Amino acid sequence: MNFKQLFMDDDAVSPVIGVILMVAITVILAAVIGTFVLGLGDQVSDTAPQASFTFDLTDNPVDNTGGNPDTLTITHDGGDSITASQLSIVASGATAEDSDTSSTASVSSPNDWETLSASSPAEVSAGTTLELSNGDFVGPSGSTLPLDSEATSDGNPEDLNLNGATIRVTWESSNGGDTATLGKWTGPDA
Repeated sequence: MNFKQLFMDDDAVSPVIGVILMVAITVILAAVIGTFVLGLGDQVSDTAPQASFTFDLTDNPVDNTGGNPDTLTITHDGGDSITASQLSIVASGATAEDSDTSSTASVSSPNDWETLSASSPAEVSAGTTLELSNGDFVGPSGSTLPLDSEATSDGNPEDLNLNGATIRVTWESSNGGDTATLGKWTGPDA
């Protein structure tokens, strides 16, 4: 056997490489088309936005007037602009208080940024703020009345107390399949 001729013979190398490349391109193209046909391509682009939020609490003492609630200002500090209806405010540990009673309070429904904001922005971008106060929370026992219009059985209107609360800014994808917490604030007593 002539080994020198075996290593020098270049016949059929180009056609084999050509066939391998064509098969590889076909497989890759089929995989890309298949992901979009099966609907998997839409999920790839539905990733959580990157944004930062700051929280500023105005801590007011509880009185019997209902006009002295705590307020929490949430500010989008930077990052991606986000559709306002995809941002929700989730609260736990908030209370409705007057001088002698205390009960659980929750964010009113719907709780998206667009509905809760006085300016109802379609998009939340750097510098956009949201102020949470009595009117954005409902009282205990399944009440649908905002705290600023509700009085307890003793006749005293209640104020929002956020000292023991945890507030989250959450994002939900347009198809409802993905969620992410973009910002979290914890009250001084939480």
